[in-house]
Amino acid sequence: MSQSNDNLTAEFFDSETEWKNVTSDDEMKSVSELAQKQLDASKRVDDLTEQLKIAKEELRNIQEVQLPEKMAEVGFSEIKLSDGTKIVVEDFYNAHIAKSRQEEAFEWLESNGFGDIIKHEVGVKFAKDQSLDAKAAYDQLRAMGLSPFSNKGVHPSTLKAFVKEQVQNGNGDIPVETFGLFIGSRAKIS
Repeated sequence: MSQSNDNLTAEFFDSETEWKNVTSDDEMKSVSELAQKQLDASKRVDDLTEQLKIAKEELRNIQEVQLPEKMAEVGFSEIKLSDGTKIVVEDFYNAHIAKSRQEEAFEWLESNGFGDIIKHEVGVKFAKDQSLDAKAAYDQLRAMGLSPFSNKGVHPSTLKAFVKEQVQNGNGDIPVETFGLFIGSRAKIS
């Protein structure tokens, strides 16, 4: 650093510079008001999110429990009202394979002839400078000392369709817990 720069720096720090707050009370009030608006908006979003959650649960209960039960009680699975509204009660199927039950589920699918719905993905992560290696096949990757990964799974939509097909075809021996199986009825209004 030059001597003149050292003198300027020393002068700057030696002088008693009065730092003034250049923010007015009105500006601080605006900042405070905006902060409060943000807090209020955040609370409103949280409240509406909770109300939406409650409304969705109420709708689900009416669709899947109350209306299907009432329709069954009066002996209808489908009805058309005088205003043209049509109510149909249909079965729906839900299933999922928990990570803790994957091997059990895959083994059941394979041993019962349904292994073709299991998708198996094999790949490897490459560094930027390994783009040419990315073209090699799985066996070549292992021979090169790379660590390929292997993912195995059943797509949720495929699983739901499979369960629906099996139940409708009378194959009721699907392990309920293994596949997180749930079958219910749902009213649709159009």
